[in-house]
Amino acid sequence: MPSRNVWLSPLGADQWIPATLVFIPVITACIALVSHGESGWWIPGILSFMVWLGFVLFFRDPKRIPPRAHDGCMMSPADGRISAITHLSHHESVNGPATVIRIFLSVLDVHINRVPWDGHVMSQVHRPGRYLDVRNPLSAQVNESMLLSLRAADGRLFGIRQVSGAIARRIVCLPRVGDRVIRGDRLGMIKFGSTTELILAEADAAHILVRQGDRVVGGITPLARFAH
Repeated sequence: MPSRNVWLSPLGADQWIPATLVFIPVITACIALVSHGESGWWIPGILSFMVWLGFVLFFRDPKRIPPRAHDGCMMSPADGRISAITHLSHHESVNGPATVIRIFLSVLDVHINRVPWDGHVMSQVHRPGRYLDVRNPLSAQVNESMLLSLRAADGRLFGIRQVSGAIARRIVCLPRVGDRVIRGDRLGMIKFGSTTELILAEADAAHILVRQGDRVVGGITPLARFAH
């Protein structure tokens, strides 16, 4: 999905449209009752508005353009906090040793995932699984996930993995095998709290630019820089 100026993501339209159709009449009725002297209805009205606003804001979709100053960097695929940086002896997405940068997305974060680097989608693997809280380290191994393996124009392999959580029950991934993706494009989303991972081949000797606990912004924050 190329960069565009929208407020709410169409990927969540099947959630935020029904929610709006339910809450707006409720809020309108509360306002009407208050205006007719039923002052006790202002509290339910405000609570209904806050619940609706919080639900809708989950699907916000700000326009993001990767900074030109970071053209040589692998960008963050998601908004959130770096929850772990691990080194594995083998990862299937890069067919060898890998560095995995894991990003935790709370329900307050923008949940649109973004492409970190230009490339072609080589494979796409969906794995059913459990729905543990993503703050549980075991969730990375057993939760439902979607793994994309990609190849950049210079031949580098990298991966992106979307992992569901205790609340997230639907992974949306837009690219398909063979598609060309562009850095900063919308990749998809995981609905209601999740984890997104960036997998880099250790053979590429990327310099990691973030540490555990850092806040990152999808499409804006550089996560790694390559020597060449």
